Amino acid sequence: MTLKYTEDHEWLQIEGDVATVGITHHAQDALGDVVFVDLPGVGTTLAQKETAGVVESVKAAADVYMPVSGEILEVNEALRDDPSLANTDPLGAGWFFKVKLSDASQLAALMDETRYSAFSANA
Repeated sequence: MTLKYTEDHEWLQIEGDVATVGITHHAQDALGDVVFVDLPGVGTTLAQKETAGVVESVKAAADVYMPVSGEILEVNEALRDDPSLANTDPLGAGWFFKVKLSDASQLAALMDETRYSAFSANA
């Protein structure tokens, strides 16, 4: 299991050719209390950096981008019912969707935890 991060403050937990995707602690801190999430449809194929969904908070709305190209395998229905999971457990129960990777080489350009920590400290 590998954990990667994007400059758009999404995290990916990679297991084989499937990645679970969510927003980071930094992102949810910046957004404030999350009140709504719009998730992609299961079976949708999206390219890296395409908009995969939207997260809305009491402060703002922000797009959630595809960190890697692939097909959406599953979405977190519990998050639709309780968007606050993105705040209370962003790296666990607050995950957004699972994607089947179509180009695993895209993972090489993403940040590991050390690089992301340094990046987000300056964001």
